Amino acid sequence: MATAGSVDVLTGIIASMLSQGLTALNASILGVFLHGLAGDIAAEKKGMHSLIASDIMEVMPDAFFRLAKYI
Repeated sequence: MATAGSVDVLTGIIASMLSQGLTALNASILGVFLHGLAGDIAAEKKGMHSLIASDIMEVMPDAFFRLAKYI
């Protein structure tokens, strides 16, 4: 999560939430949660030490599906 591009992924997630009409606060909260969840999923699949930003983006659909189970 502390690699080049990870913050860009987070920014993109938050911007996407804002463009869908969420308030800045809610977009930030949801964006940070989804980013962290995607990071956890990517770490499960690829390993924590080799994780890069594109791995987080790859598993974003998995993060959304996992979140949807609890809504």
